[in-house]
Amino acid sequence: MNVNWRAIPQANNTLAALSAACEGYGYHLEVTGEPHPDVTIYSINSINERMYRDEITGADCITIVGGPHASACYREVAEYADYVIVGEGEYTLPALLSAIEEGRDPPPGVATAAGYTPARHTVLLDGHPPFTQIKGFVEITRGCPFSCGYCQTPRLFGRCMRHRSIDEIVRYASRYRDIRFVTPNAFAYGSDGVHLRLDKVERLLRSLDGRVYFGTFPGEVRPECISRQSVELVLDHCANTRLHFGAQSGSDAVLHRLHRGHTVEDVIRAFDLCREQGLVPIVDFILGLPFESDDDQRATLDLVKLVTRGGKAHIHYFMPLPGTPLANSRPRPLLVEAEKVLGKLALDGRITGSWMDHEIRFFRRTSHL
Repeated sequence: MNVNWRAIPQANNTLAALSAACEGYGYHLEVTGEPHPDVTIYSINSINERMYRDEITGADCITIVGGPHASACYREVAEYADYVIVGEGEYTLPALLSAIEEGRDPPPGVATAAGYTPARHTVLLDGHPPFTQIKGFVEITRGCPFSCGYCQTPRLFGRCMRHRSIDEIVRYASRYRDIRFVTPNAFAYGSDGVHLRLDKVERLLRSLDGRVYFGTFPGEVRPECISRQSVELVLDHCANTRLHFGAQSGSDAVLHRLHRGHTVEDVIRAFDLCREQGLVPIVDFILGLPFESDDDQRATLDLVKLVTRGGKAHIHYFMPLPGTPLANSRPRPLLVEAEKVLGKLALDGRITGSWMDHEIRFFRRTSHL
């Protein structure tokens, strides 16, 4: 049986992980630019789904679709795809391919037009290599204990953090000269995500041989996790001169309603620590949140201006994502003054991102089928 992977740039890391998982069961994923028989696999997010829907509908082959959008909207996607993988794919995808090849019903974790039975397993990272022949970033942690209203991560991977062991991380990181990790919060490695174990982070960093980039995309950190001790770990063991973390809002009221789990003071403290220690802070913000008042938006602008005096801000306009608590919310318009401030900061090269176009935000992210 020929098994093809539809090349989609935003899913390159997913390709690396699932190609490795399928190899262990004797399936080779052939990367293609269009659907081919016998089976073609897609991993889509909520932005690019519309780009591939017609192609999947008209494909002259068996189609399997996964990714964050498919997981959140599996009933909708099952109307035009043959099979939909809901959630993690390392175990489910090879099991589905085997079922197709042998003419059996799909395993749990796969939705079809006929129905859906949830998966009965959780992926242990050490049980599956992050990549083999097709290289990708090394995923060191999966899951997030927080429940930010806009975020799909805890809904896709759960709120219990699962970590790859140091030995396995070192094994795959050794294939890179410049080492970068996938994680929802780099400083949470080895912990439950709330009570940090920086001793385990230090042990990991000491074990690596190469130029390590830690706390930068695609493995940023949270502001309340930035302390003198965590910053010193980066300075002592890593090559990056920047630290990337999310503020999201300059209003404590908004942060509370988002269930972010930190305060504006935490953001300012993290910013100051980075500057004092010589690291450039790169800070994420979301504007246009549905419950954001004019004063809340102005407070966020004030924090953006503070950050850009000694670092960089990365700005996004709120987009409701399926499967999240804010899925049915409507973004509120930006104030005219906000557009002017952001425009000037952008012209000065002090902010990046997009507060007008959702696609720029989501096309830079990876997903897991």
